[in-house]
Amino acid sequence: MAAPGVTVPPRGGAAPRRADRWWLYPTNVVVWLTVFGVYSFWTIVFFTHDQFHGYVSPFFSPQVAVGRTPLSPALFIFYIPLGFRATCYYYRKAYYRAFFHDPPGCAVKEPRLAAAVSPTGRGARYRGETALPFILNNLHRFFLYFALAFVVVLWIDAFNAFSYRGHWGVGLGSVLMLVNVLFLTLYTVSCHSLRHLIGGSLDCFSCAKFGRQRYRLWRFSTWLNLRHSTYAWVSLFTLIGTDAYLRLLQFGVLHDPHLGF
Repeated sequence: MAAPGVTVPPRGGAAPRRADRWWLYPTNVVVWLTVFGVYSFWTIVFFTHDQFHGYVSPFFSPQVAVGRTPLSPALFIFYIPLGFRATCYYYRKAYYRAFFHDPPGCAVKEPRLAAAVSPTGRGARYRGETALPFILNNLHRFFLYFALAFVVVLWIDAFNAFSYRGHWGVGLGSVLMLVNVLFLTLYTVSCHSLRHLIGGSLDCFSCAKFGRQRYRLWRFSTWLNLRHSTYAWVSLFTLIGTDAYLRLLQFGVLHDPHLGF
């Protein structure tokens, strides 16, 4: 049975053709990942102020002391969240298709296959993720451990953002920071590697210690994992939105509406 939008030719005919707008997905990935990359480079490289009236930019958290240096403190930590996203299983699928056309989509021929055929008629050797730089994707589970620690720090930042002049208060910035860390948490804990760590490596839950509890946790992790791609994109926009709001406050373009208690 053919997938929706795929035209299957007669037996022995040409390769299947996509009749739907399959190119919309890789095009959107290219656009939005490029926007995110350009904005991240701009804020990480050209800004050295990481907070404003108690609001801490998620690009600069955890805050690190770099001494007397003109370099942005974000340069000393950005590679950890970047590494976690770049090696993420979902993002790998997204940018492989969008930037490398490997493949561009289901039932869509890879352009490189036609160009990579040798004079002998045999295709070029496929190396997968066994050579630089893609072999670094195998470090994903290690980036996960650091990402979990980053999430804890971001929750502390969000909690502190509700302090206004020594009292509890609510501002638009504190709400944005809370929403941002919530989706970053959902993105992190829905990770495939965390699901595997919880119970994906077990063949028998009833034979393992705390098997019943691990099974329930694994089921919940599976439910989150099914929505991993959604959390991946939403958290990307909340991350940019929170930092952009902080920059507008620093430039004096906006004034933070605040309710103190």
